[in-house]
Amino acid sequence: MGIQRYRFLFCGCGANAAAGDLEGEDDVDCSVADVFEKGGEAGPRRLSLAQVEAMTGGFTSAVVGEGGFSTVYLARLSGALAAVKVHRSSERLHRVFRQELDTLLRVRHPHIVRLLAFCDQQEEGVLVLEFAANGNLHERLHGGGKAAGTMPWARRVSVALQVARALEYLHDRCEPQVVHGDVKASNVLLDASMSAKLCDFGSARMGFSAAVRPRSSAHTMLGSPGYVDPHYIRSGMVTKKSDVYSFGVLLLELLTGMEAFGAEEGRLLTAVLAPRLRALPATCDARGLVDDRLGTAYDAAEADAVAALAASCVGENPSLRPSMADVVRTLEQTAQGSISSVAVGKRSDGHHGKL
Repeated sequence: MGIQRYRFLFCGCGANAAAGDLEGEDDVDCSVADVFEKGGEAGPRRLSLAQVEAMTGGFTSAVVGEGGFSTVYLARLSGALAAVKVHRSSERLHRVFRQELDTLLRVRHPHIVRLLAFCDQQEEGVLVLEFAANGNLHERLHGGGKAAGTMPWARRVSVALQVARALEYLHDRCEPQVVHGDVKASNVLLDASMSAKLCDFGSARMGFSAAVRPRSSAHTMLGSPGYVDPHYIRSGMVTKKSDVYSFGVLLLELLTGMEAFGAEEGRLLTAVLAPRLRALPATCDARGLVDDRLGTAYDAAEADAVAALAASCVGENPSLRPSMADVVRTLEQTAQGSISSVAVGKRSDGHHGKL
């Protein structure tokens, strides 16, 4: 593989691969492997491309995922695992790298994937992020194999609150404030303790407080099918309420177990559920919406509250949607039973919880 033809991104997304996938291979001997221990204390470290190549063994480690524009490798670094996402080179992908790097250098939250190191040489861009051992939320809810459908109700509520707190932090507690721009289940990573980590900031927008930045020809459409705010599609305006809409879709996925977008039939989850969502303010009844795979193993009152909250988040009028601070308060007030059952701690400083 010609290295000069690629941009390199260390992706913190978890792969459905265990350490055993590297069994028989030696640990990569890398002089900067200790960035996984020191990165959190001293801040992200700048690496050379040669150091990145050493970390990945010249990109010869096991392939654990492939997409239309990338390949994901698994590496073992002094006993720690990392997912190495290699993107094909293009001007747009380099802009995405710069956007993500600039954002991750500014943010720090227990439920946002942590930047440990980076390489920003002219021709290559690398992000070294913490590894999430349990893959992503989309895999847990919809993927094949043993992982799919096994997430209990209490964990779903916990993950929802964790993601909400991360978004509240981005919207209200960062300087400058940040709109994520691509909230979706596959961008919610799950670490070894099944704690959520919001990732993929290549679509993030910084530096505006409330509501506006027009979409320009220099940027492609933000968001992913099924999660994109219809108001954004119509107006081209990026807002915090666009993230709120996408989060509402995520809540519906957690509630129903259905995917946000059915690729084969081209259906949107919000369209399928629209009649039920319109009726929720009057009925306050989520029966028939809850994932069948849960059986009766869920709290009906919590499900009603989550359904009502999701409906308000995906409302047509952005100005009537709640803020992420409102969402966090609602989830904290209505999900105490689930929160206690997964040992989720209350926030003591406004955004850092023992989640």
